Amino acid sequence: MKSNFNNIINSETPVLVDFFADWCGPCKMLAPILKQVKDDLGEDVKIVKIDVDKNQPLASVYQVRGVPTMILFKNGKQLWRQSGVLQKDEIISIIKQHVT
Repeated sequence: MKSNFNNIINSETPVLVDFFADWCGPCKMLAPILKQVKDDLGEDVKIVKIDVDKNQPLASVYQVRGVPTMILFKNGKQLWRQSGVLQKDEIISIIKQHVT
């Protein structure tokens, strides 16, 4: 998974990674918000979901201590990260702020 993940985050297109868990209530709240973000931004952003229970080594590498944790990457570089749920407009604003 790690080498594939590195290929994904090394994109020139911003990649928002959502580290989540199936048992996590806030993660379930965030899922439809991220779908709306993707619908609004289209090809301007990639959104990748990583299940921390199935990908513990990857979660460990990025020091994900709580879920949901979102990390924004561009060209393999971490631009922003936040744990917890944000509203659609906040997420879109952050993505645009870091990629323009």
